[in-house]
Amino acid sequence: MRISTFWYCLKQGVINICRNILFSLASIATVSACIFLFCLFFSIMVNVQYVVKNTESTVGITVFFNEGLDKNKITEIGNEIKQRKEVKEVKFTSAEDAWSEAKKEYFGDMQDLAEGFEEDNPLANSSSYTIFLTDLTQQDELVSWLNGIEGVRKVNYSKTAAEGMNSLNKVIGILSMLIIGILLAVAIFLISNTISVAAAFRKNENQIMKLIGATNYMIRAPFVVEGVIIGLVGASLPLIAIYFLYRSAVGYVVTKFSILSGLFQFLPVDAIFPYMAATALSLGLGIGFFVSFFTIRKHLKV
Repeated sequence: MRISTFWYCLKQGVINICRNILFSLASIATVSACIFLFCLFFSIMVNVQYVVKNTESTVGITVFFNEGLDKNKITEIGNEIKQRKEVKEVKFTSAEDAWSEAKKEYFGDMQDLAEGFEEDNPLANSSSYTIFLTDLTQQDELVSWLNGIEGVRKVNYSKTAAEGMNSLNKVIGILSMLIIGILLAVAIFLISNTISVAAAFRKNENQIMKLIGATNYMIRAPFVVEGVIIGLVGASLPLIAIYFLYRSAVGYVVTKFSILSGLFQFLPVDAIFPYMAATALSLGLGIGFFVSFFTIRKHLKV
């Protein structure tokens, strides 16, 4: 593309926006509203998934061993577990550690009551591994594998917790797709109408250009530029607003409701914003380009 052609298309695209300023502003406002809601929903969903992921990391699988199993064999099993790709962390609890924790829990400040067990640990065969997964959906597969290991007596795990987390993740995914789909449909409809109105205003001009030999590209390009500008501006404005709103909201909640920070953590704005901005700008650019590209095609016939 020659530079002169590029500047001509850019100039005509801006002129189209100015000619139909009310329609253009309406489209920008609608795209901005859609992208703002998308960003708001995006930040909520990402934080919910972050909380769910952190919660998943606290759901452990506990492995107990046969009575009298050699310590070397227990260590060997532990090494095999750590090599599994779905395993995030493995913690070993010896029989002595298990008894120490039990004494604190059951006897409290009256530790002298447990002195009779000093030479006879009642939890002598309770050495165990506690396993935390990177993805709780892989719990059943790992549990099945653990039960097949020679020397493993029992595997404790929470099937209900895993199913609850998996169901929540599915609901979040479906809800995200549904809302994003509705927002995209509204934005596509508005930009398509704006481009159609602009094309109607320039119908005679387009017909003259076509008759004197102008290519479809020369006629179509200004409208595509118009759609791209509307999409990018419509995406940029809410991004600026959401950046400061999110940062202020997180700071306010952490300061005023400190109890919530103890229950779950929010993702910092610097961690979430780059992905949000890239997605929002891509949506704005993509919607503006493709909607204007295909909408103007029906207006190219003389």
